[in-house]
Amino acid sequence: MCVVTGSTAGIGRVVAEQLLAEGAHVVGCGRSEDGPGDLHVVANLSQRGEPERVVAAAEERFGRVDCLVNNVGGTDIRALDELTDDDWQASFELNLMSAVRATRAALPGMRERRQGSIVNVSSTAAKRPSAGMPDYSVLKAGMLSFSRLVADLYAKEGIRCNAVTPGPTATGAWLGDGGLADQQGERDEVLAKVGAGRPLGRLAQPEEIAAVIVFLLSERASYVTGAAWSADGGTVPIII
Repeated sequence: MCVVTGSTAGIGRVVAEQLLAEGAHVVGCGRSEDGPGDLHVVANLSQRGEPERVVAAAEERFGRVDCLVNNVGGTDIRALDELTDDDWQASFELNLMSAVRATRAALPGMRERRQGSIVNVSSTAAKRPSAGMPDYSVLKAGMLSFSRLVADLYAKEGIRCNAVTPGPTATGAWLGDGGLADQQGERDEVLAKVGAGRPLGRLAQPEEIAAVIVFLLSERASYVTGAAWSADGGTVPIII
């Protein structure tokens, strides 16, 4: 049984759909009333108590949470010197604390059963900060540290925790009206430039990112924990 946060659109929605296709029970959540899954919970994951409420709803319906995907997040293009304290706090709540709270809620059941898999969706910006997404970059880096911490603390209790670091992906966040491409100029020109900046020469498709997440959740990745898997078209090189 899998909980996927931010499953109403983009990568999260495709993750939920792929898990359902694999035969898993899925509880999704997001601010929209529409989302795939056996159960969909309308929730604002940036608010205290909301991630916990989603996990509780999943446990009430299915008796357990085996897998957790902390996918919810987002940003706008902003300059570092323009960000206010309130901007930083809002980004902190959405891009990091949503994952901390959901993980904290799911861990007791996983520890009791001595089994569980968690995947946190971070970003290439966590490894190579983006000048146009300063708060997002810093907090997604925090998610990498949090992922490794959970992996180290609970490995001996049968719980795996990994992170995925996608590059720019062809979802509404980039392609939608007023999205990240529009915020940087003429949409087609921006997208062409962003795609050309990847060694593979294009944006990712959400199905490609979701496939990595679903793999990491599965028993096929039973010896993988504490990792930060790049799914970025080769954007951030391996450091040897």
